[in-house]
Amino acid sequence: MRELPRIPGNSVQLVIADPPYFNVLEEAWDRQWTRPQQYLDWTAQWLDECMRVLKPDGLLYCFGQLGKREHVFLHLMSASCMKHRFHDLIIWDRTVGYNERRDSFTPAHEMILVLRKSDKPKFNKDAVREPYDAGTIEKYLKDKRYQNREKRLQHLVSGKFATNIWRIPSLKGSSKEKCGHPTQKPLKLIERIIASSSEPGDLVFDPFLGSGTTAVAAENLSRKWLGIEINPLYARLADSRLLHHRGELPLSEKQALGIVKE
Repeated sequence: MRELPRIPGNSVQLVIADPPYFNVLEEAWDRQWTRPQQYLDWTAQWLDECMRVLKPDGLLYCFGQLGKREHVFLHLMSASCMKHRFHDLIIWDRTVGYNERRDSFTPAHEMILVLRKSDKPKFNKDAVREPYDAGTIEKYLKDKRYQNREKRLQHLVSGKFATNIWRIPSLKGSSKEKCGHPTQKPLKLIERIIASSSEPGDLVFDPFLGSGTTAVAAENLSRKWLGIEINPLYARLADSRLLHHRGELPLSEKQALGIVKE
């Protein structure tokens, strides 16, 4: 919280926050609060600051997950939407389960709460269309309900509009993209958020930078970025990852850091 107040208000187009989830992981930084209310009070502080720095037409995306029996993220969403303006709730289908349970269904998703500041946030649904395969396009073109075949073809070639359920595989241990952070998100997932909710040249802010995925995704899509990370290990990891991404780190050092696998 020391750095957040130093960021000017209304200066960031997009906030992507992947905070500690509270007692979901066996990590000290995820178990630093003794009671759920302490975690919720801390969340309210940083979230208020992030909404302050967000531009009037900006969006804030906040990741969350339920533990085996921990449901604090439900309270986080409720409290946040009582204070700020709800925009969307995205279900990230990780495609594989985790925290195997014998007495209930195996969870295989995380949630992304989206908040806004105004009635007209910057949002481009066309930027994240999902392509149809050739067979599907051919099949849909035969549908006689559509009179304007040329317009229908244009839509099919552009792809279908994304829903708020995103089926994107989580990173496995063998993934070349994985670089050592226990909650690292796939680049494809973060790039979809950035592409739909900002434009080239816009400033993207990540208050929990971690391994630097938001920074890499922002650079891939020609956006500016700003990040905060208090863990020195993760800060060095993000820095090294960015140097690797830009081609500024020797291969031997990349392998020594565990950023790339042999």
